[in-house]
Amino acid sequence: MPLRPGRCYKELKKPPYARKDYISGIPQPKIVKFVMGNTKGDFDTLVKLVAREAVQVRHNALEAARVMTHKYLSKYVGDTKYLLIIRSYPHHVLRENKMMAFAGADRLQDGMRLSFGRPIGTAARISEGDVIAEIRISNKFIPQAKEAIRRMLSKIGIRAEVVIESLSEAKV
Repeated sequence: MPLRPGRCYKELKKPPYARKDYISGIPQPKIVKFVMGNTKGDFDTLVKLVAREAVQVRHNALEAARVMTHKYLSKYVGDTKYLLIIRSYPHHVLRENKMMAFAGADRLQDGMRLSFGRPIGTAARISEGDVIAEIRISNKFIPQAKEAIRRMLSKIGIRAEVVIESLSEAKV
């Protein structure tokens, strides 16, 4: 199996760790906007990014994907002609037992004794079949929406598929 980026925190090995009232020192998620574009627009197509594996996606990867998708869509489609919604939220707190890596570090740290770890960030836990993000757009911009979702997928780095649905049938 080839090595893929972000593999340290990608697997769902441990139970969710999300009780933020009991955890001190959690960094704020980097992703701040989950809905971008024209919220009052009348769109007829829904382009979704659906996960094909159960993984964790870090908050900085979600933010990078959101920024890349928004930039592409606003450049090639226009700010008022789409609606981008990020559907996954980074609830899970990631921990790391930081180790020192310099000469004499063995006298300063305890190794694996009491190795629970300090909070270093958050991640969204995504199951197979979950919708990660969606773009609502008109029919004539479907190729641009597919390209934007493809670019988003390259930032997230998981196995997923693009699903295109018609919204006009649901309104009738």
